[in-house]
Amino acid sequence: MDNALFSRRRAERFAQLLDEANGGRRHHVRSRDDDQLTPLVMLGQRLGVEPPAAQVDPEFRTGLRAMLVATAVREGMGAAPTAAPAPQKATFGRGALLPAVTARRARARGAILVGIAGGAIALSGISAASENAVPGDALYGMKRGTERAQLALTSSEISRGQLFLDFARTRLVEASSMRDDRAGYRAVLDDMDADTRQGVRLLTGAAAQRSDPAALNAVDAFVTRQRRSLGAIVDTNPRADRARTSQSLSLLDSVALRADALRATITCGRQATTASDDLGPTPGTCP
Repeated sequence: MDNALFSRRRAERFAQLLDEANGGRRHHVRSRDDDQLTPLVMLGQRLGVEPPAAQVDPEFRTGLRAMLVATAVREGMGAAPTAAPAPQKATFGRGALLPAVTARRARARGAILVGIAGGAIALSGISAASENAVPGDALYGMKRGTERAQLALTSSEISRGQLFLDFARTRLVEASSMRDDRAGYRAVLDDMDADTRQGVRLLTGAAAQRSDPAALNAVDAFVTRQRRSLGAIVDTNPRADRARTSQSLSLLDSVALRADALRATITCGRQATTASDDLGPTPGTCP
């Protein structure tokens, strides 16, 4: 079976059913797909009358809009109308069917875009539901996928660095719920430390490149908050893996020292050295 043809026929029939549901001309045909398409038509009507109240992430909305615009441009939808052709004699046969076929295809494309938008809204709802997921939950993969999508939509080095530090805070929240699972706890802290290094490297690199210590303020705030949260985990749970927690605390100490040294280098007018490590550029020496 030609899957492309089959999908196109379903889309065209879906467009017809939407037209009929909205008071358009009835098509005296019946498709074996009608039973499957009827719930989608009802969903489309419901979305039109009662738009979902779920809040869509602004970055997700921007990416979706770009995708829909690109699809519309590629398919020629919304193009400027051309000059009307000169009247021609009425013809019969295949040529007379072209306007009707073109109209059906336009409705089918519109139905496909409606389906994409509806699916995106549903995915945004699933994404919101996955925010509290922890390793082992069914939605945890969706949560991490959403984080990767956020990074893909962010071009600024400073914004990406701040996102990584936000993810490190999220990993710490997840770890606090897994304190009795030592293996899971260590794995989440490994991910947390990896996100910390990524974020710090981007922010210290931006500060050194711009000779502006402003980006280091986000690092300082992150270290202060993470230290407090990690200490609370150890203080409130005697069974917590103290050895593994101390490794993350040592990393935060190294991050704080790097931020202070790099700030001093920038303040005294020296450039950071060309050498770098997992925390970014190493500071120069001030006189």
